[in-house]
Amino acid sequence: MIAELGHFALILALVLAGVQAVVPLVGAARNRYALMAVGRPAAQAQLFFLLFAYACLTWAFITSDFSVRLAASNSHTDTPLIYKITGVWGNHEGSLLLWATSLSLWTVAVTIFSRDLPEAFMARVLGVLGAISAGFVSFTLFTSNPFTRLLPAVAEGRDLNPLLQDPGMIIHPPLLYMGYVGFSVAFAFAIAALLSGRLDAAWARWSRPWTTVAWVFLTAGIAVGSGWAYYELGWGGWWFWDPVENASFMPWLLGTALIHSLAVTEKRGAFRNWTVLLAIGAFSMSLLGTFLVRSGVLTSVLAVATDPARGLYILVLLVLVIGISLTLFAWRAPKLTGGGSFGLVSRESTLLGNNVLFAVVTGAVLLGTMYPLFLDALNLGKISVGPPYFEAVFVPLMVPVIVLMVIGPFVRWKGDDGARLLRRLAPAALVSLVLGAGLALAVGHVTWRTVLGLTLAAWVLIGSLQLLLARIAERPGAAAAARLRGIPAAWWGMWTAHLGVGVFIIGVTMVGSLESGLDVKMKEGQSAQLAGYTFTFRGVEDVERANYVAARATLEVRAGERRVATLTPEKRLYLAQQMPMTEASLDIGPFRDVYVSLGEQVEDGSWIVSLYHKPFISWIWLGCTLMGLGGIFAAADRRYRRLAERRAAAGVVQTA
Repeated sequence: MIAELGHFALILALVLAGVQAVVPLVGAARNRYALMAVGRPAAQAQLFFLLFAYACLTWAFITSDFSVRLAASNSHTDTPLIYKITGVWGNHEGSLLLWATSLSLWTVAVTIFSRDLPEAFMARVLGVLGAISAGFVSFTLFTSNPFTRLLPAVAEGRDLNPLLQDPGMIIHPPLLYMGYVGFSVAFAFAIAALLSGRLDAAWARWSRPWTTVAWVFLTAGIAVGSGWAYYELGWGGWWFWDPVENASFMPWLLGTALIHSLAVTEKRGAFRNWTVLLAIGAFSMSLLGTFLVRSGVLTSVLAVATDPARGLYILVLLVLVIGISLTLFAWRAPKLTGGGSFGLVSRESTLLGNNVLFAVVTGAVLLGTMYPLFLDALNLGKISVGPPYFEAVFVPLMVPVIVLMVIGPFVRWKGDDGARLLRRLAPAALVSLVLGAGLALAVGHVTWRTVLGLTLAAWVLIGSLQLLLARIAERPGAAAAARLRGIPAAWWGMWTAHLGVGVFIIGVTMVGSLESGLDVKMKEGQSAQLAGYTFTFRGVEDVERANYVAARATLEVRAGERRVATLTPEKRLYLAQQMPMTEASLDIGPFRDVYVSLGEQVEDGSWIVSLYHKPFISWIWLGCTLMGLGGIFAAADRRYRRLAERRAAAGVVQTA
């Protein structure tokens, strides 16, 4: 009866989502406190039932209950326990339940950590989140029920997709979904502000930490997914502009623009139109990504469903979200005029320029992702839009983004003197150009891409150092430690994230310019040379594990006479699905990765071996880590906590 209990809990969660969607909004419209107060307990009870349903489904996987269709399709008696647990979300139905549960977690977090919000505003936020939750829980129940029985039960399951039996897949989907779903909070705050007609600095201040935390989760999810693709798929790349990769990248781009736009709205009361539209756009892109992954309109190793009926449901939900949101925006647009004025040379102008460019980049990625699908749907032929298009479009658009990112923190709010800025920024720009060209010469790869990338990275890093020294100099009488402690966490967040962008650019530029690879046939005792390393093939042994068998090769890597590493790539065969998989082996270093993957055995007994040398590739994920840390610092800024404490204290005094 465990599956039936989980199913019943889902039904109760849907009922509670409906209550949460309707009652608080009615209460806010009629100014009825008793109705507005329903939102919090409804959200918390909904989380309880969703967690209970999720636990029931997890139990079916752990106990190998193959009378549950989902467990029979995605688990196996011999599957390791950790992959039985992660198998719950390694499919369409389970991942939807994870999505709904993540949304409920975000909603309850809002009820706990935003208790200082005005009651009517909180009621509207919870009502919007309840409506979104009702949409996804109903989608789960009516089209993707994870508790469907398989009668009679099969004796053995089909096992989890071998691609997903990897440590990266333990954390990648939850992080990604927390990022996707987190933008629903920013969306709910924007819609609540439109409903109330209150789009001021206070609204931006309330929304900003939630948006930043969602962005951190999405950044981490994309970075982990990129790392998984790098070492698991065996091709040595870290980003291929796959449609599913793009589906997560588009909300990240708009979310980045939204964070900066919220900063301007909070500080100056400007960009209110932009901020609302970006909040709507970021969540809409999250829904679009869900549609692409689950509709069957694209082919990808990362897609989790191929049912057009399910895709139609999400498409209808996407149309409703965009249609209702833009209609509400059009209704309130006349009230969104005003805000602080600013000059052409001002911090607001640099942030506005970045917002426009981020939106254009998102549109370019969206076009490249959707255009082949439109042609196919209209029977106009099949085409493939791959990395050449995206790189040709993305790089020219992102260069001015990086330039504005460097310049922006040095520019004053409202207006500044162009000559002063030129005197301050030009020397660093010239030094960066010299460094970029000199480093390109030093590594022996002088191309415009290498020089441009290294110049931009150098300017970001030098500019960050300039900015830190200028900030410390603002308090000349204090000790150095006191000066550093006095800098707000939000500033450190901005500084760390921008520093991460510079590190990321170094990684992308260096690996793109200097990487090398070689496919060779090797027998025991044979050697191959690549990038100054000698790879010696020491043979292959058979390995047997609970749910797969493998041929494991041993390669000794030397640099001259020095032994660098022993790598053990595998060619696996997962028994339940008879699916072959390549498991690469890496030696990771601060300035290079040595990467080996094992191919097929050929007729003469030799093996196909792929060898790769990847300079500075780990700097890509170091940069992403710094960006994520920057977001955490920004969200933890004390002024958000002080604001909540002041409002709570005021409420206590008023009650007394």
